[in-house]
Amino acid sequence: MIVTVDLHNASNGCLIPLRKHFKLWATATMTMLAPEHKQQQLCIRIVDEEESAALNHQYRHKTGATNILSFPVPAQLLAANVLGDLAICAAVVEREAAAQHKKLDAHWAHLTIHGVLHLNGFDHEEAKDAARMEELEIKILAELGYNDPYQ
Repeated sequence: MIVTVDLHNASNGCLIPLRKHFKLWATATMTMLAPEHKQQQLCIRIVDEEESAALNHQYRHKTGATNILSFPVPAQLLAANVLGDLAICAAVVEREAAAQHKKLDAHWAHLTIHGVLHLNGFDHEEAKDAARMEELEIKILAELGYNDPYQ
């Protein structure tokens, strides 16, 4: 399984992971979920707080910037091996990592994995779904050498 990542940095954050890191995190997630697939495509846009807030308002009807938004592809593109798009707000990621006393790269990895799971239909609206999603996140992060983000 290889995930091709199209990375766009539209933020003024300077601590953005390299494309190869996003590719590693997305590939690890997809390998766990769908090892039979050979190739997937993913677009990641790193945004500032203003763009994150606008997207959050437009698509989720919520106020303010958020760490990550996931946009799955329409059904007709699934056959083209396109996963979808992630919008990650660099400023929110950096703030959260500091507030939660997490290594910044570990938080980027966690959020990327979280977003890829959302693109694959996972959500955390119900407690049992949240538990399943967290279990997968912990397992994938551990395989990559990261600590449990929920500890």
